[in-house]
Amino acid sequence: MQLKIMPKKKCLPVGRVALILYLCQMISALEVPLDPKLLEDLVQPPTIIRQSPKDYIIDPRENIVIQCEAKGKPPPSFSWTRNGTHFDIDKDPLVTMKPGSGTLTINIMSEGKAETYEGVYQCTARNERGAAISNNIVVRPSRSPLWTKEKLEPITLRNGQSLVLPCRPPLGLPPPIIFWMDNSFQRLPQSERVSQGLNGDLYFSNVLPEDTREDYICYARFNHTQTIQQKQPISVKVISVDELNDTIAANLSDTEFYSAKPNRERPPTFLTPEGNTSNKEELRGNVLSLECIAEGLPTPVIYWIKEDGTLPINRTFYRNFKKTLQIIQVSEADSGNYQCIAKNALGAIHHTISVTVKAAPYWILAPQNLVLSPGEDGTLICRANGNPKPRISWLSNGVPIEIAPDDPSRKINGDTIIFSNVQERSSAVYQCNASNEYGYLLANAFVNVLAEPPRILTLANTLYQVIANRPALLDCAFFGSPLPTVEWFKEAKGSALRDDIYILHENGTLEIPVAQKDSTGTYTCVARNKLGMAKNEVHLEIKDPTRIIKQPEYAVVQRGSTVSFECKVKHDHTLTPTITWLKDNGELPSDGRFTVDKDHLEVADVKDGDGGTYTCVANTTLDMVSASAMLSVVAPTPTPAPIYDVPNPPFDLELTDQLDKSVQLSWTPGDDNNSPITKFIIEYEDAMHEAGLWHHQTEVSGTQTTAQLKLSPYVNYSFRVMAVNNLGRSLPSEPSEQYLTKAAEPDTNPTAVEGLGSEPDNLVITWKPLNAFESNGPGLQYKVSWRQKDGDDEWASVVVANVSKYIVSGTPTFVPYLIKVQALNDVGFAPEPAVVMGHSGEDLPMVAPGNVRVNVVNSTLAEVHWDPVPLKSIRGHLQGYRLYYWKAQEGSLKRNRRHIEKKILTFQGSKTHGMLPGLEPFSHYTLNVRVVNGKGEGPASPDSIFNTPEGVPSAPSSLKIVNPTLDSLTLEWDPPSRPNGILTEYTLKYQPINSTHELGPLVDLKIPANKTRWTLKNLNFSTRYKFYFYAQTAAGSGSQITEEAVTTVDEAMASRQVDIATQGWFIGLMCAVALLILILLIVCFIRRNKGGKYPVKEKEDAHADPEIQPMKEDDGTFGEYSDAEDHKPLKKGSRTPSDRTVKKEDSDDSLVDYGEGVNGQFNEDGSFIGQYSGKKEKEPAEGNESSEAPSPVNAMNSFV
Repeated sequence: MQLKIMPKKKCLPVGRVALILYLCQMISALEVPLDPKLLEDLVQPPTIIRQSPKDYIIDPRENIVIQCEAKGKPPPSFSWTRNGTHFDIDKDPLVTMKPGSGTLTINIMSEGKAETYEGVYQCTARNERGAAISNNIVVRPSRSPLWTKEKLEPITLRNGQSLVLPCRPPLGLPPPIIFWMDNSFQRLPQSERVSQGLNGDLYFSNVLPEDTREDYICYARFNHTQTIQQKQPISVKVISVDELNDTIAANLSDTEFYSAKPNRERPPTFLTPEGNTSNKEELRGNVLSLECIAEGLPTPVIYWIKEDGTLPINRTFYRNFKKTLQIIQVSEADSGNYQCIAKNALGAIHHTISVTVKAAPYWILAPQNLVLSPGEDGTLICRANGNPKPRISWLSNGVPIEIAPDDPSRKINGDTIIFSNVQERSSAVYQCNASNEYGYLLANAFVNVLAEPPRILTLANTLYQVIANRPALLDCAFFGSPLPTVEWFKEAKGSALRDDIYILHENGTLEIPVAQKDSTGTYTCVARNKLGMAKNEVHLEIKDPTRIIKQPEYAVVQRGSTVSFECKVKHDHTLTPTITWLKDNGELPSDGRFTVDKDHLEVADVKDGDGGTYTCVANTTLDMVSASAMLSVVAPTPTPAPIYDVPNPPFDLELTDQLDKSVQLSWTPGDDNNSPITKFIIEYEDAMHEAGLWHHQTEVSGTQTTAQLKLSPYVNYSFRVMAVNNLGRSLPSEPSEQYLTKAAEPDTNPTAVEGLGSEPDNLVITWKPLNAFESNGPGLQYKVSWRQKDGDDEWASVVVANVSKYIVSGTPTFVPYLIKVQALNDVGFAPEPAVVMGHSGEDLPMVAPGNVRVNVVNSTLAEVHWDPVPLKSIRGHLQGYRLYYWKAQEGSLKRNRRHIEKKILTFQGSKTHGMLPGLEPFSHYTLNVRVVNGKGEGPASPDSIFNTPEGVPSAPSSLKIVNPTLDSLTLEWDPPSRPNGILTEYTLKYQPINSTHELGPLVDLKIPANKTRWTLKNLNFSTRYKFYFYAQTAAGSGSQITEEAVTTVDEAMASRQVDIATQGWFIGLMCAVALLILILLIVCFIRRNKGGKYPVKEKEDAHADPEIQPMKEDDGTFGEYSDAEDHKPLKKGSRTPSDRTVKKEDSDDSLVDYGEGVNGQFNEDGSFIGQYSGKKEKEPAEGNESSEAPSPVNAMNSFV
């Protein structure tokens, strides 16, 4: 099976609800990439890419800029409407449009007023493929009006009275930010007693003499225009009781008596909001702010609760000294009644705020752009939600779709537009509008009908470098319409990479999960659709990982001494590592005592602060490794350290204040053994129910010696205490005296309540029983209640004990039931339990799926469809559908039916179609379908029979060459083991291989399918031939098999070659050469002993020729050659044969067998330094390998 991108089949995975087929087109529709080269000649409808906000508040002191930017091909033109009518910008000299854009600039700084251009604007971007529109942009100038003039009388009041200073700021756009300051522009201090409300007023729960001042000033800051407006100052005077008595006494006669009484304390009352209840409405996603401010003496404290639930964690915040409750990102679930409680020592008062959360429209699924080819189908889906539910309306090219030009390929179904058999004229831009009374959403989505051959957008010959044993990702970004399929090939191999070690992603990326050295090479990405093919080559290099072979070690040194850490790194020879040292994960101190060389860190004159963790980090461009060691600094003359140990156990435990549900435990701590006690752990034993088993009760601070413990009913408690310090936990104390609490009704009910049938006519109710500790008293029992969910029956009940299961018999098959289980004991019942839903027992389905259809996709894949069975006939939880299919045996269909291997595929849920992969070509198959529930399978559908078409055959089973002669060879073969169809012919290709391993011309020969033997005549004598042989069916050519053979040698020519070597003149010539070499050796030896230099030596010293430099073991190259094959001269590959022939890597002992084709690299001495990537084919047993002379360079090295 080849790796291919098939996204249209991935849109319906097993286990998901079956979708209508046209949804596949929507999911796999291709977004046009923003690649500049691609956009140069690709037609595309307009798309709005930038626009001003819907509510656009402008600064009236600056020019108005209304943005509208769009992309498209050809570039779109722009037009505007204002307040629903065409806005002719050419007639207004103050309005200009940015070239190549729809952005408007209204020049009001030179003349004109911002109010003149207030209104609702909408931009349209149009080209030959359609028109996109912007949101309705409401343009309003910012306003920062002055406070109205008013006369403010001074305020005089008694100490302790409440006070509200009104602000009443002017209405601005946007609303101003309110704050209170004095004449010195200092913010007035606020507290639980004095605070500013959401409306800007300043509230005093009670006043004090220090509140007296004449400069209470309310300020309004308008951020948009950067202005601040100020209210007239308010004067407040607070008179104490003594002052009031003096004033009254001075104005009365001697005979009169008056005494002002001190202000009395009073319970809270609310200053805002008024009354006992109020309502609040907020929009989804906003911040919900609820406020309660109370007066009273002493100052009240505010608490908040939600009556029908808990306040949301992580979204609830308290502001203004808890007088304001804020919930961010509010949703419909936050609706309900919120209660604020004001409390002081004299009483409490509460106010209930009923909160309703509405919602402007928000997207569930916004429409997405579609790129389709002619004849394809697609879907635009526009789904939004809100409160109230938004209304969905469609536009085409900015025109309501009801009055837009008709398109026969388009069908509207509520929030969905379905396209069938689209043509180029179907291209358009569609707008979806979702609106309710709180707002609207507008989305543009185009349908672009294109017929484009594949294009690959990844740069050609990109080089990827990856560390060995790590994943490698090779990119192949592509585009085409219809959506292309992608295959990957390595080097020049003819077959696509298979899925056993490779992963092909939908975006075309090839992933090698674990890259190895042999993964190095050139990879080709091929994208195909019905309009053409494109390919691209990338290169992959695998590098050795960086390793730390000598790590720094833990060291303990005395203060003032020197310490050294070593860090040796081994790395790929093509990468350069950078070594960095860290101390405690930070940089080394900038101190001359720290010295770093190649692989060492040295610290001189060690000080106490030098202790810590030192880390060596080795970085390359591809990877990073690190190793750490600890340095401990000790004093030069250490003194004996005190003995540290865990604490001694506490003792003298005592129980006091014994109540029904609480008791106080006190104890005396034991010795802490030189390590302070950090906490005490208290455990309890229930001697009545679980004697000998101790449970965790609570923990308290190490400074406490008493604890108030909460108790449960009907438990015989004993307690013990353990002390904890930094070294560990003490032994437990002796147990305290026992304390038996009174019995009470259960606090909780059983959990994990379920109702499932074990038989078709029963209901098995199960639950997790309470443990003895939870029973709260003797006589624990369970009241089990049930009734049919959809009926009017009363609850049936039974009380059971010592069980966790009850079976209800005689129930109808698979009917929903409501179930509850309540705990009770001798004291009473637990709270009312929650109701859960269960089902009575399932039975086997009664009906088989109908209308089974089989669509054969190709020779190994078929698609099956069936009609779903009625839900009532399933009689249980639908598990899915199960397909049984098998291959008929030729000639023995009925006789061997029992031995036919049936295969099973299960499709989860309500899926009504699926794919049958892995079929055998040219075969006869039978299948049926059954529905499956929790009980088992239903009856099978009638058998459906289908045939798979022919496929390509496998390689011939064998290929042998017999009877070699001077000019002929005879080939014998066995047919393919898997013909996968009817063989039409065999193809034989062969070519000679000369002594330098070069391939000769290729001969192509067709052989009838009924032959198993063939003789080739008129061949060259003493010549090696390579053969490529494969079979063919109507579906194409199969895999090939290769073989090599040699024609026999002409004995006369061989004898002549031997005679040359035995001629006298040849022997004499060889002796003269040997004598000359001996003389040269003697001369060189003498000159060396005398210290002289000869010219060649001088040149070698001057140029340091790398050809004769010794090879180092650690530089990544090889040492001396010892294998005889290493001295063979390297040959160059011959011509590349035509299709279906072996490429260069198949030649025997060619360069491609050892590297990357003709791009292989060599050292100056001729040694190969490329990376082995191919596989060499072995020489056949009967082959004769020609002898070759040693390499001249190697001979020179040996001589020197």
